[in-house]
Amino acid sequence: MKQQLAILGSTGSIGVQTLDIVRENPDRFEARILTAHRNWQRLAEQARAFDADTVVIADKNYYPQLCEALADTDTKVYAGEEAVAQIVGSSSADVVVNALVGYAGLAPTLATLKAGKKLALANKESLVVGGELVMRLAAEKQVPILPIDSEHSAIFQCLVGERAPIRRLIITCSGGAFRNLERSQLANVTVEQALQHPQWTMGDKITIDSSTLVNKGFEVIEAHWLFGIPAEQIAVILHPQSIVHSMVEFEDGAIKAQLGSPDMHMPISYALMFPDRAVRPMEQFDFLSHPQLTFEAVDRMKYPALDIAYDCLHRGGTAACTMNGANEIAVAAFLAHRNSWLDIVRAIEYALTHATFITSPTEEDYAAIDKESRRLASEFLNK
Repeated sequence: MKQQLAILGSTGSIGVQTLDIVRENPDRFEARILTAHRNWQRLAEQARAFDADTVVIADKNYYPQLCEALADTDTKVYAGEEAVAQIVGSSSADVVVNALVGYAGLAPTLATLKAGKKLALANKESLVVGGELVMRLAAEKQVPILPIDSEHSAIFQCLVGERAPIRRLIITCSGGAFRNLERSQLANVTVEQALQHPQWTMGDKITIDSSTLVNKGFEVIEAHWLFGIPAEQIAVILHPQSIVHSMVEFEDGAIKAQLGSPDMHMPISYALMFPDRAVRPMEQFDFLSHPQLTFEAVDRMKYPALDIAYDCLHRGGTAACTMNGANEIAVAAFLAHRNSWLDIVRAIEYALTHATFITSPTEEDYAAIDKESRRLASEFLNK
C-alpha cells in the first residue's frame, strides 16, 4: 500500500528533493498535500505533476494566483500559515515531511504528532524552540520522528541495532562559506560571499546559518532532544570535505560513522523508507576521488554562536526560542543588505540579554517569546 505524503515546504530544497524520491518510487509514495510559503508558480506546477489532492500557500497574498493556476484541476487550494497545521492534522496523509524553515515549522510539527502521524523532520527549529514539548507529545502519542538533517540521519543510522550506552555524539561541521577566512576578515563580508557554501546547495537562510555556525548550534540542540544525550556528550568537529556526516562513539571506544556524498536524497529516502533503504543505482561513492578526509577543532572565538547554543541548551526553558527568533530576524535583515554579518550574532546576544525567560513554557509561551525575541532583534538592528 502506498504511503500518502504531506510535504510541507515542497518548493524548497528539501521539498524538491523529497519529490524526487516520490518520482523514483511511484509504487511506494503519493504526494497528496503540498505547501509553500509564497512560490505559488512552482507549487502549482508540482500540484499538476503529482496530481496533489490539496495545496496550501502560506502567504495569503498569493492565494488568488494559485487558485487561478489550478482552476481546471480537482486540487483543493487553501491559504494561510494556520491552514498548514490544520490540513496536516485533518488530512489522510500517513507521513508528514516537515521541510519548513524556522519557527513556522513548530505548529505543523505539533499538529502532526497530535494526529498520530509519522513525522519526517527537516525543520530543526521545531526541536530547537520546543524540544521538550515535541518529544513529550511524540512519546505520549507513540509517534516516530525520523530525522532528515544529514547529521542526525547519520547518527540515527549509526544507532540502529545498537544497545550499548553512548559515550559521545560527534557532529561534523563543514565550516560554511567563511571557514578559510581569519576572524579579522569577517567584518566586511557580503551576502553574496556568505551564500557560497563550499559543499551543500541549500536555501538562503540555512546557508547563512551555516556561515555563522548558528545552524550547527541548533543541530546540537536537536541532537540532544532526538537522542536524549546531554550537551556534555555532544561534540562538534570541523570536517571540510563533508563526507563523514556524523559519528557515534560507544563506551568501549568504538566509533561508527556514516559517510557519503553531500546529497540530501539519501537521508530523505532513509527517513521515508526506514527500516528499508532506497535503490539508487546512480549513487556510488568513489573513495579515490576523496583520498584525504581531515578533521580539526572549531574556532570558538571566530564562531561564538556555537557556544551560545550550548548555553541555551544548558539553560533550557525559552532560551533557545529567543535565540532562534532573533536569528531569523537578523538573517533576514542581512539577506536584505540592512546589517552586517557580524550583527547576526550581536542581535542574538542582545535578545538573550533582554528577553523574558520562562523555565517551563507552554505552547502559548513559546509564541509570546518568539514575538518578543523578534522585537528585540529588530530593536538592536535599528539602533
